[in-house]
Amino acid sequence: MFSLWEKQSFLTSDVLIIGAGITGLSAAATLKEQSPDLQVTVLERGVLPSGASTKNAGFACFGSVSELLSDISTIGEDGMVGLVEKRWDGLQKTCQRLGRSMIDIQVKSGYELIFEEKSSVIENIERVNALLNPFFQQNVFSLSNDKIPQFGFGQTHHLIENPLEGQLDTGKLISSLWKYCAELGVQVYTGCAVENIIEEESKVIAQCKELSFEAKKLAVCTNAFTRKLIKEDLDISPGRGIVMSVIPEKDLKFEGTFHYEEGYYYFRDYYGKLLFGGGRNLAMEDETTTEFGVNQQIKEKLLEDLNTIILPDQKYEVEMEWSGIMAFGTSKQPIVKRISDRVVAGVRLGGMGVAIGSLVGEEVAELILNS
Repeated sequence: MFSLWEKQSFLTSDVLIIGAGITGLSAAATLKEQSPDLQVTVLERGVLPSGASTKNAGFACFGSVSELLSDISTIGEDGMVGLVEKRWDGLQKTCQRLGRSMIDIQVKSGYELIFEEKSSVIENIERVNALLNPFFQQNVFSLSNDKIPQFGFGQTHHLIENPLEGQLDTGKLISSLWKYCAELGVQVYTGCAVENIIEEESKVIAQCKELSFEAKKLAVCTNAFTRKLIKEDLDISPGRGIVMSVIPEKDLKFEGTFHYEEGYYYFRDYYGKLLFGGGRNLAMEDETTTEFGVNQQIKEKLLEDLNTIILPDQKYEVEMEWSGIMAFGTSKQPIVKRISDRVVAGVRLGGMGVAIGSLVGEEVAELILNS
């Protein structure tokens, strides 16, 4: 039972956004920046963001050479370049909106480890550079094999460097974005798991377990959890990823962000610690899930790689481990579309939510404002 005041001030708004991750909060921020008088409410099913926005390793990246070559095979050269541009623009949008210091962004270069002496990836560096040069006005990737002994990596034949890649603190990113939205007048309610969306002639209703919210427009920004809310058959599947926080016995020999095997594995330094994750490709079917947890097969592979590739002949302690749920499809292009007259969606960020989330949120807001 609710009062008139509660219905007017808390349960009714102009726009409802489901999902308080990077995309949902960015959509809310854009709406208030462009239309300050709009009443915007964000609903989050968890106490904290539930997907991957605060459960990733904090990479400010747009793709390694092997990953971009894989993208070319699925969406073509123009599609790959367009996707890189969106990822880069999304990162710049986040920095401009919140301030670089507020998200602790550090540009220390990114690297890709190549384990084969003769690799087609190396042979295609110039091709990828030529495709990206018109946008960045420089060659992005170059060989840095001389750094392999310095970094102390095992089994590594080649090292590809990207001086534009950085790292950030996604906890600070979401916290700053949350505060920014609050300053604009956005209302964020946590612990509100939306179970159903009902569209009527003059409004749309988001039903939670104990209460319902209504608005003129609604945006679904739930990424991997979208199938529970949108009945349309979208090309979207969840993908679970594991991340470890590792404390090495000795100081790390390297700084920066690192990838290997088409970006399926990734690690970075974090104030003397090592954040390491990935391995989803070892058990794709098992990891196509919205259930949080750690796959022991993948964990064993990560520990093996720690011992043989990243920290060979060094002792370390695994301080923490956790999982996040991403969203993928047959294409890495995000889905930003109108579902109905009153409902839009911005989902399927392809494991690049940190980079592309703010731009997808902006596109979602524009769909709402232009409807």
